[in-house]
Amino acid sequence: MAESQSNARLRAAAGTPTSGVIHVRTRLTADFTVISNALAQRRGSAVTVGVAAYILSLPDGTPVSITALCEHFTEGEILISRALRDLEAAGYLERRRERTPTGKIRTRTYFYDLPGGDPDPDPDGSPEPPRPPRPRKQPAAVVTPAPTEEPVATPVQAEAETETEAPVPFAEADPRAISVLAALRRVDPRLVLSEQEAARLAPAVTRWLAAGLLPTHVTDHLTARLPDQLLTRPARILAYRLKETPLGLPAPAGGVGLSVRPTVVPMWNCDGCDRGFRSAEPGRCRDCHSRDQLRAAG
Repeated sequence: MAESQSNARLRAAAGTPTSGVIHVRTRLTADFTVISNALAQRRGSAVTVGVAAYILSLPDGTPVSITALCEHFTEGEILISRALRDLEAAGYLERRRERTPTGKIRTRTYFYDLPGGDPDPDPDGSPEPPRPPRPRKQPAAVVTPAPTEEPVATPVQAEAETETEAPVPFAEADPRAISVLAALRRVDPRLVLSEQEAARLAPAVTRWLAAGLLPTHVTDHLTARLPDQLLTRPARILAYRLKETPLGLPAPAGGVGLSVRPTVVPMWNCDGCDRGFRSAEPGRCRDCHSRDQLRAAG
């Protein structure tokens, strides 16, 4: 009589999943990092989780600036800075400006295994110990910086701004304003805008143009004195700079039209001495013309 066969799974393989990931565990005794599941399984950008895991694996004192992170990762400055902002908003990362015993201001970066932790005391004996972290909330109003400081010099100021422009379809935006915004990358390659961002900024640019400013004036205002490292989206910086509409040109007194600038006379090279001179037509300069007259008279 033939021996009966059973279709039941073996007891050793009863707990093996039929789909999904199967972990092959190895006990690590060195060169490993402990990371919470809340952070490792955080929904959203994979760049944010990757940057967090990388920072957790670094020893204390390692630079974690945007420049240092861009040298390690293949992602660009925009994605790295966005990941740092996400971690800062979630409470994992905190940047603090602290005063050293010599009176200098420095920015220190704290990274928490869990949001709401308390850092260790300052190892170098700084007179101002770190304060407990506070929950970060999006401010309801725009923070106005001091007149002597660049509005985009710190990430706190950049994050504090709010966009008040109503959404405008890209197809209905002012073509002149879109042209000015699209040309900004020619001056600074970092000022790359999406269609949605350009449509949101277009009404403010239109108001600047309606106030009598030339497109070159608007471009100079938006690209002047930008920080070396942009810690926020370029659209937020541009929205901050376009927030206040400039004054329009005053009406001419007595109904007299505005003075028209005289036409610039073109520059020519003299046919006799090759010296540059201004004249409506090419020919000889005044000195060569006088010498020609003297020769003719003699």
